[in-house]
Amino acid sequence: MSQTEWPLWEVFIRARRGLGHLHVGSLRAADTTMALQHARDLYTRRGEGVSIWVVPTDAIGASSPDEKDPLFDPAMDKVYRLPSYYRMPEGAERL
Repeated sequence: MSQTEWPLWEVFIRARRGLGHLHVGSLRAADTTMALQHARDLYTRRGEGVSIWVVPTDAIGASSPDEKDPLFDPAMDKVYRLPSYYRMPEGAERL
């Protein structure tokens, strides 16, 4: 298998403990071990990360921006989730 046939991997790095992983780029590798090694070499040269995730691009599912309304609109019909739905009691300055 040549390098051009290797699967594409998405790389996520966590900069330090307590933070979330952020997408930093993509690379091609034959397997998970190789993808982790390449990600370390490419994206953490200066010790930027404490954790690396590599995910095959084919394994990622995503919504389309065109599907925004049907996907996210149902949350807007639950107005009780919004703070503006509730009335502030008289005499209460802060909650």
